[in-house]
Amino acid sequence: ELQQKVEETELLKMELQMLETERVRLSLVEEKFMDVLQLLQQLRDLNISKRALGKILLSTLESCRDPRNGKAHLFEVLDTLHHELTACELLQSHPLGQAQDCRALANPLLISC
Repeated sequence: ELQQKVEETELLKMELQMLETERVRLSLVEEKFMDVLQLLQQLRDLNISKRALGKILLSTLESCRDPRNGKAHLFEVLDTLHHELTACELLQSHPLGQAQDCRALANPLLISC
């Protein structure tokens, strides 16, 4: 009976470790998602055309064409989209002023797990 309790404890520890790993992964995805949303908001404020935004999205999807593990692929797509958005010439030529920064931070989209 004691051996069974030890085995159950070990299983619970492994489960807890897996849950903690998943929590960290979700936290990273949430952070990247928030960054992407903020960049999209900035581009909207700069009146980016739908065509230009569509090209960025299609470029992202094209570069992430080879789906592997669903979770890893999701983060890869978000990371690539973030990279594509930060490389956008419109954002490069029109850095945000402090007023827009404050407005963006005053109304954040919060996702909690």
